[in-house]
Amino acid sequence: MKRGWLLCALMALAGGAGYLLYLADQVRRQAQVDDARPADAIVVLGAAEYRGKPSPVLEARLSHALSLYQERYAPFILTTGGAGGDPRFTESEVGRNFLLSRGVPPEAIVMEDEGDSTIHSAVAVAEIMDRMRLKSCIVVSDSYHLFRVKGILEERGLTVYTSPRPERDRSATEEWRHYFRQAAGYLLWQVGIAI
Repeated sequence: MKRGWLLCALMALAGGAGYLLYLADQVRRQAQVDDARPADAIVVLGAAEYRGKPSPVLEARLSHALSLYQERYAPFILTTGGAGGDPRFTESEVGRNFLLSRGVPPEAIVMEDEGDSTIHSAVAVAEIMDRMRLKSCIVVSDSYHLFRVKGILEERGLTVYTSPRPERDRSATEEWRHYFRQAAGYLLWQVGIAI
């Protein structure tokens, strides 16, 4: 009897590991796709900011979104991200200020400034877009981040295209660590655990 339970537990563990590997490969595949095309909005996922200045990662995301906006891919840019520990600035506000300083008119920028996680921001973006009657978006973030965000937004009924920000080269080990981390986050989201 104990042997049967142990075998079942091992099979379940192997199945879970296999599914996680499958998801990590899906993250890898999505990371290689830039399918930007005309949409209703460009969504920029937040990242760290330092006393009102974007971190290099956030600046790269914003600069890429700005390029897409200037190429007329969408009439709106949604910046995302809450305070992240900074009592004075939100990631979204820092993003807005960056875009304003580069000539984007204020009426073209929409802020989601309460998100404290990828899921929280993505759900809030979907709600904002629904209120604005926007149906499609281009998501800008790090390449390994796009699979999870796309899945969350599509589950909310949006048409989602992805456009990764330019990134530095990473080792294969570092890339797969990111892929597995995002796969685990996606799996947890699928079972109702928001991270």
